[in-house]
Amino acid sequence: MKKHSFIIAAVFFIAISFVTISCSKDDKTVAPGITTAEVNTMITTGTWAVTLYDEAGIDHTSDFSGYAFAFNADKTLVATETVLTKNGTWNSTSESGKVKITIDFTATETKGSFESISEDWKVLTAVDSEINLKHISDDKSIDLLTITKN
Repeated sequence: MKKHSFIIAAVFFIAISFVTISCSKDDKTVAPGITTAEVNTMITTGTWAVTLYDEAGIDHTSDFSGYAFAFNADKTLVATETVLTKNGTWNSTSESGKVKITIDFTATETKGSFESISEDWKVLTAVDSEINLKHISDDKSIDLLTITKN
């Protein structure tokens, strides 16, 4: 009986270990099958809010509170808050089958939050209402950006 219980416990432990390992954050598939055309259609429809900006493990989401981001078809990017407007550009490209979105506010913002999101972002997942992005910095730190449709 003890041997039977041990085998059941061992099988259970192996199954839980397999599930835990296979669900690792690092194994997240990068937007399988999504194209730049699909991303362009999604992102240029409506306005977006930053619902997560994690820079190397530090949450900076509140830096973008109240801003509505408009990704325009002419590749201009406008972030509007009640009395403030930030102007930038954006582009989408495909590299090795992975879609990237480049955000650039550096022409008008040389430091601060908007300069810090001026990066090339890999699209992790994208649906009509939410796009999840990832950037790996030169120092190998990971930044995460999630935009959600308003």
